[in-house]
Amino acid sequence: MKNRPAYALGSVDNVLLLLHMLRDQGRLKVTDVARELGIARSTAHRLLAMLVYRDFAVQDEHHTYLPGPFLTSTQATPGGTGLRELRARVRPAMEALCARAAETVNLMVRVGTEVRFLDSVESSQILHVGDRRGTILPARQASGGKVLLATLPHSWLWELYPDLADAERAALARELDEVRVRGYALNIEGTEQGVSAIGVALRNGSGSAVAALSISAPSARFGMDRVAAFAKELRRAGAEAEQALAGFPD
Repeated sequence: MKNRPAYALGSVDNVLLLLHMLRDQGRLKVTDVARELGIARSTAHRLLAMLVYRDFAVQDEHHTYLPGPFLTSTQATPGGTGLRELRARVRPAMEALCARAAETVNLMVRVGTEVRFLDSVESSQILHVGDRRGTILPARQASGGKVLLATLPHSWLWELYPDLADAERAALARELDEVRVRGYALNIEGTEQGVSAIGVALRNGSGSAVAALSISAPSARFGMDRVAAFAKELRRAGAEAEQALAGFPD
């Protein structure tokens, strides 16, 4: 029989119970959570807001909370690679890039039709994009997801998106062709209002794309005049990271 820890953290326990509730009940309202856990509505709202922020929950148009991408997605182990080692190898290049670009830098991997953010180095500017670790986004919309999709053969790409309408398939194909030509992808408020990003693919020593690196910035500072400068810094950081990824498995 499991015994409650002697120094149990009530707030942590409430969050874990919330995750159980999301898994088992599927739909939660703030009033339900407050009543079930015996906490104030304001506290329940704050706990749910943090689960939304970290992708454990999503909120629909009726202010109901549902299981988020983190609870419903495939485990992030692409190709059996060591994600901890990937982060460790790329981190120095990320920190150097953040210092040069003065914007938040992210590392992500693709898992099916999604991208998972493995690491972030936050900008020191007062107004900046926050830590995105743990975030899950549609690969078709995120800058890092687009550059990773652009590395796939067309046959593999359409296996990932078998149900796309003809117009959507043509639009995606055109965008990925552009990404291949210029070597980077853009996300101009495609996943979050007020946030824009630019991303490049990272390859290991055998030439396989194993991750993506991106710069995220408030859209107010992401004018097209800065894209060229960001792209230049990303390519430099990408080259540094790829040196560290020599010998990294596919």
